[in-house]
This record gives sequence, structure tokens and C-alpha cells, in this order.
Amino acid sequence: MNPDRRLFLGNAALTIAAAHLGPFLTAEAADREPRELAAIGRATEWLNSPRLTAANLLGKVVLVDFCTYTCINWLRTLPYVRAWSQKYTQGLVLIGVHTPEFPFEKNVDNVRRVLRELRVEFPIVIDNDYAIWRAFRNQYWPALYFVDTRGRVREHQFGEGEYARSEQVIQRLLSEAGVARTNGTVSVEGAGFEVAADWTNLRSPETYLGYERTQNFVSRGGADEGRRRVYSAPARMALNAWALAGEWTVGGQVIALNGAQGRIVYRFHARDVHLVMGPLRPASAVPFRVTIDGQPPGSAHGLDVDEGGNGTVAEQRLYQLIRQPKPIVDRTFAIEFLEAGVEAFAFTFG
Repeated sequence: MNPDRRLFLGNAALTIAAAHLGPFLTAEAADREPRELAAIGRATEWLNSPRLTAANLLGKVVLVDFCTYTCINWLRTLPYVRAWSQKYTQGLVLIGVHTPEFPFEKNVDNVRRVLRELRVEFPIVIDNDYAIWRAFRNQYWPALYFVDTRGRVREHQFGEGEYARSEQVIQRLLSEAGVARTNGTVSVEGAGFEVAADWTNLRSPETYLGYERTQNFVSRGGADEGRRRVYSAPARMALNAWALAGEWTVGGQVIALNGAQGRIVYRFHARDVHLVMGPLRPASAVPFRVTIDGQPPGSAHGLDVDEGGNGTVAEQRLYQLIRQPKPIVDRTFAIEFLEAGVEAFAFTFG
């Protein structure tokens, strides 16, 4: 099973893209522990919390949230998960399982920085070896698993949406555990990356840029796998086609710019355009310029771009480049990097 999958849900759904348990647990006790909680308990690296063992978690309702910090689908669920962590302080343990998709997401300093920026204060366990992912037999970011006081997974929710139903599951499990029932569900409104997708106008799928999983790459001659080469972008492209211009190396999971004035061009139909990217060298910064239909974005600029289309790649993360007002139509996005030394992984839309 390939773990690198994200789930897109909504009205316009798109194609989807052993350590020991510790000195105080006997082998007999370990055999009795649910597989999923045992995997969480074996993990040794935690953020926002001391280590939580399986013994800590049995007897409590546990909500497990699989995440990776560049996943726009997870970011759009975060307002609800954050609100639940604040509302259900009695009886519920919320645990984020950070299972990385891209290599740089294994860097705990990167994860710590982003969680601080996102105001994520609930416990996060680092799952760089996918041990917890495998224990849950998970396949998606985001994924919620609802675990009862006996450690049994009772419900799950894959992808965005169904927030009221998810909260009702939490309430039911807490009621079964003898916690006073809380009526009603949270009402939240995301900001920035966390704004819900415009599903009715979303016609562009997540697009990986490395040759192992990419599609609709239309630079002449296709991708020259793993080799430096000068590419050119055609003047006209079909919807959801993309191309390179300039000297790039196309790797299995990532593309890297070797010279200045390299461009990525994408014909898209969506409100938002995001790109997972970062500098090749730590503590470096690469300036870029974004256009939409050949012009500066103006009021259609994203969080990481000004009205003139100017921005800087200084960290390995998700960048929001376009958030355009209606009407949403087919448009051509381009990002030009003014210096070499940048790598890009995937486009996502909203």
C-alpha cells in the first residue's frame, strides 16, 4: 500500500489523489492492549505533551487525527479539531499523529515551527516511521479515528467534511463513558489556509510534480528523469496541464531549479492555488513573482504574495499563491523564480 495519499471530499469531490512498551508493562499486558493505542504508546517523540502511553489512554475517549503539515485538506479541518480540543476538556484526549508525506516534514523543528504558527496546542506525536499509520491501517490525510474507553476504534472520518457527525460521535462516546453530555455542535469559520474549499468551483486536482506520480506534464519532450535540462512551456495548454520553463531537474518526488528565471505554468480552475516548495539550502531565500493570465494578481493574490505578485521562498512549507474572487473560470497561473535554488513538490487547490 502506498501511504502517500490524500483524500478530497466535498460537493465537487476530485479523484483521490517494534520498540518496547516500556519497563512497567509486562508482555501479558502488552498482549491485552489494543494494537492502535499500543503503537501510539510506543512512540517516543511528542510535541505539546509528555509521552502518552497506552495505559494513559485506556479509560478515556481518544480522538486520533492523522496529519501532515503541508496538507491543505488537513489545514481546512483544523478549525473544527482545534475547537473540539477546547470544548471537550473533560474526558476527551485529542492526539494529532504527524505522519510526513514529504522528506522535509520529518524535520521535527519544521513541525514544531508550523504548529506554533497554527496555534495547535493539543498533543502531537511524531510518526516518522509510519508505525502508528500502519497500526491503524490508515491511508489518508486527514483521517479521524474515534476510540472508546476500551481502546476500540468505533468510528472514522476520512477527508474533509461531516463535522457535525464527527462531533456527535465524540458526544456519544463521552456519554457512554459517563461524561455529562454537551448538546449542540461547534460553529467555526476558518481564516487563511483554513478557509473551506470552494467545492462548487473546484475543477483542478492535486498535482505532484516529481516524475513518479505526476500527470498532464506538457513541456516538449516530457520529463527527463533525474537529469538537468532546459524546458520550455507551450503558449497554449489544456485545463489542468502544467509545464516548466528554464533549467530544471525533475526527480522522483521533487523538481529543482538549477538556474535563474525558471518558471512553472499551470492551467487551472479553482479559487485557490497552493504550492508545496522550499529553498534547497537551509537559511536561504529565493524571490519569485506570480502572474495570472500574464498579469500581476492584484486582488487575487494569496497569503504569500503581494498584489504585484511578489513573494519569497524561505521555508519548506505550503505557500498560498492565489485566492481569487468570483467569477472562477479557467485561468493560467505562472510562478517565476528569480534565482536558482528552489525545489517544488505539489500543487493543491481550493
